[in-house]
Amino acid sequence: MNGPRRNRATRKGRPRAGPLLFALTLIATPARADEALVTAQGANVLTIVDLDAGNVVGQVAIDGAPAGIALSPDRKTAYVTRPEGPSLAVVDLAARTVTATLPLPGGPLGIAVNPKSGAVYVADWYGSRIFVVSPDGSKLETEIQVGASPSGIAVTPDGATILVANREGDSVSLIDAATATETLKIPVGHHPFGITLDETGARAYTANVISNDVSVIDVAARRELGRVTTGERPYVVALAGNRGFVTDQYSGTVTVFNLQSLTNVAAIEVGDHPEGIAATRDGRSLVVANWGSNTLSVIDATTLKVTKDITVPDGPRAFGDFLR
Repeated sequence: MNGPRRNRATRKGRPRAGPLLFALTLIATPARADEALVTAQGANVLTIVDLDAGNVVGQVAIDGAPAGIALSPDRKTAYVTRPEGPSLAVVDLAARTVTATLPLPGGPLGIAVNPKSGAVYVADWYGSRIFVVSPDGSKLETEIQVGASPSGIAVTPDGATILVANREGDSVSLIDAATATETLKIPVGHHPFGITLDETGARAYTANVISNDVSVIDVAARRELGRVTTGERPYVVALAGNRGFVTDQYSGTVTVFNLQSLTNVAAIEVGDHPEGIAATRDGRSLVVANWGSNTLSVIDATTLKVTKDITVPDGPRAFGDFLR
């Protein structure tokens, strides 16, 4: 299994090494699909990709093995976790520069932003806690205790509830954002990493890496509704139309399932070791970061075909909310 920095020897077909696997956090409602903002961990850059043109149009140097990414509510600022900093980098996307760096203890990896307050939430992979950071990235405001090895984070559209996938705890923590306290742990599959909310905040989906399935959670009822079988080592879920799309790290595929019946629809072959995935705002395409082949795959959500492969710098993670 893998840790906060990916070892190049862990790509498909090579020996696996390192102590941990990663999680990937998605905000349920993606933004405009003009650009993909991809953390390229091996190259130590934030890569800016024009999806229509199909090429890299800019880079922002960020050392410390950048991994997680989230965007401010106005989509003008990116927040990037640096597990080897360890710290949080704040990026002005118009100027394409790092404007602030906030040191954080432990292993900052998963990240999300409150859509109402702009507060930034960062998961400490090693510390069973979530850091709450001010919107300008200048201040660590508080910590919230959660389950073991927190990874994916999602926030409901009203900003009231934070959901955290606890990898070692096999659970999802529900947190009251106003009081910054955990209110409940919901049991899910084995080693949940990525967590994704639908656009209403009614259902959450966790990619359970070891049990090779997705847990579907009724957020209001605070319980698991069911599970969907995936390929090997599912990483994160994206939603488009009436379908869910799951990156399968070891299978090199994206599993597609029906959101109503929770049944499998297809498995789409993409690049080597797919990790980050997000749907465009119009729901017509999915964008997948292939860590092993240094590419982005663009999938047509209707035909379920790969329409484009875009070359990016070394080690693309796209670990979070990365489309704008």
